[in-house]
Amino acid sequence: MNEEFLFVSPEEVARNQQRFIVKVYGWMAAALAITGVVAMWTASSPEALAFIFANPGIVIGIMIAKLLMVGSLSIWVNKVSSTVASVIFVLYAVLTGFVFSSLFLIYTTGSLAATFFITGGLFAVMSLYGWFTGNDLTRFGSLLFMLLIGLIIASIVNIFMNSTMLYWITTYLGVFVFTGLIAYDTQKIKNMAGDMEEGTEQHKKGAIVGALNLYLDFVNLFLMLLRIFGSRR
Repeated sequence: MNEEFLFVSPEEVARNQQRFIVKVYGWMAAALAITGVVAMWTASSPEALAFIFANPGIVIGIMIAKLLMVGSLSIWVNKVSSTVASVIFVLYAVLTGFVFSSLFLIYTTGSLAATFFITGGLFAVMSLYGWFTGNDLTRFGSLLFMLLIGLIIASIVNIFMNSTMLYWITTYLGVFVFTGLIAYDTQKIKNMAGDMEEGTEQHKKGAIVGALNLYLDFVNLFLMLLRIFGSRR
């Protein structure tokens, strides 16, 4: 019985990983651009702002839809096509843009731009660390996930308590958590690339899910930093 062993050189593995991460960053950048354009357009339209934020049911519906979209991509991604996954991701970016339009009413345009660039710089540093570090960040990721759950619970509790101290605790904890998750998710995406054949449905959907994870890390880090650096109108 003849057996064939396919040897893939470390150089080829590295090239596959690089091509994969380029696709991931491409999807992420496109989603951020969509969110930004939709947010600016909505903020410049009194009619759109009134339609979204004067009706609590619309805002609640958007938030529920966003949760369902993230859940569908995270849990049922293997059951949908790459085309459906990409449409869901784009729609999620659009809905986030509608919600983020309110930021233009709360913060100055200058502080929004400055915070975006700070977030971008921090994202780049941590993503490079996650890509090039030789340390296994798996255990670190488990800790970050537990802290994230605690952050969500504390943030919900503070809606009712309205505690200034808890507000700042969750802010700085959020910066730590999402900064760490950028490195963790980048390393996870790098490792993921080695398990998929380029051009397959799994490869395409993996790039979208990876982009979604980094997109969520970026926008949540941006929101936390905005609490610190944002100048209110």
